[in-house]
Amino acid sequence: MEKSIEISLLFDFYGELLSEKKREAASLYFNEDLSLSEIAQHMGITRQGVSDLIRRSESELYTFEDKLGLYSRFEAINASALKIKELSEIIAKVSAGDVKTKALKIMAEAVKIEQLEA
Repeated sequence: MEKSIEISLLFDFYGELLSEKKREAASLYFNEDLSLSEIAQHMGITRQGVSDLIRRSESELYTFEDKLGLYSRFEAINASALKIKELSEIIAKVSAGDVKTKALKIMAEAVKIEQLEA
């Protein structure tokens, strides 16, 4: 996965754990796609200061993921929900009666999990 996308996803999970300055700099850089110079002007600090904030923010986001693993769990849950949905669709297609009804219910629950995680 592209690093900026990965950082944006980690920011979604852990951004609130960063200091206000780090959170602002990282959000402007990764989510708003502003340049270091634009962020420096907006925040009233040097370009080097912005670079340092972003570098430390990235490091902290990866540390949070290493320790908490929320993003990894999120991905695993999504993958499992998708697999459950696919298997229940197959069962529903080849089954009838009560088995088909239960497979459709399982599929509906998997869709709910996918929607919760999105």
